[in-house]
Amino acid sequence: MGNSSEIEVVSFVLSAYANIGALKYMYFVIMLFWYLSICVANTVVIVVIHVDRRLHEPMYILLCSLCVNEINSSTSLYPLLLSQMFSDSHEVTLPWCFLQMCCMYISAQSEFWGLAAMAYDRYISICHPLRYNVIMNTKRVFLLILLVWIFSLVSFMFSFSFIFSLKFCRNIIDNVYCDHQLMFKLSCSVSTQSYISEIFFAIVSIFIPFTLISVSYFKILAVCRKTSIENKQKAVTTCTPQIVSVSNLFVGCIFHSIDFRLLIARVPDEVRIILPMYILICQPMLTPFLYGFNLPKIRHSFKRLLFNRK
Repeated sequence: MGNSSEIEVVSFVLSAYANIGALKYMYFVIMLFWYLSICVANTVVIVVIHVDRRLHEPMYILLCSLCVNEINSSTSLYPLLLSQMFSDSHEVTLPWCFLQMCCMYISAQSEFWGLAAMAYDRYISICHPLRYNVIMNTKRVFLLILLVWIFSLVSFMFSFSFIFSLKFCRNIIDNVYCDHQLMFKLSCSVSTQSYISEIFFAIVSIFIPFTLISVSYFKILAVCRKTSIENKQKAVTTCTPQIVSVSNLFVGCIFHSIDFRLLIARVPDEVRIILPMYILICQPMLTPFLYGFNLPKIRHSFKRLLFNRK
């Protein structure tokens, strides 16, 4: 389909696949291995938490939700990448493009708010230990997880629902997935609503949860300064993975926001394509190892499950 304003656009062409050539077989194997590794690693953590009743605590239930979200976010990207590797046209219909964008951004927002919930859980556990079982009981944790998912869906629809009614005059997306920023540029008229929606989504999905996470950890650090060395070490053990994870997400958001074609004139195509996907490449694999296998209780439970020990 040509890029003409007189023709109704019913699909997008992902033009970034045109340059991979004979390397598509190598890329396919690497991406398939990485996607399966993400699914297996996160599923193992979920199964370990589900099987061991001693891990049915708020922190591990929130971790389980986070692992489910990592599988969702990866599934919104990798199957399309794999299917497009051997496609001749590299076309994606509008509904599928909208669905991918919807899943990716809902998962991204759920990630930040999920980490904010975990930071709040750590804050209550360390700063108000006597009230922890009352505030963070199992019923409230499941309600909190449900609210995170509902809020992520509603805020996405409020921010980007207008995209579904856009008229597109061109259909060439210079990327390997449906990037909403590039989709805006393909519309027949770019309104101020697109910029306002991006700012609103960034505030709701990144700035507010990041602020809540920062406040929680500042309060935790203030309390830890007055406690024993043993309590300080315990706080560091439980909080360090979240700090690393949030920092990694923040770096990924910077990579996603930068337009490398404008920043660097001769940036390689591979760098321009891979860096904006940094969050979806690294974060889903980082989570099960940072939170899961790095925590002593989950590591020991995994060994008991693996070797059938009681």
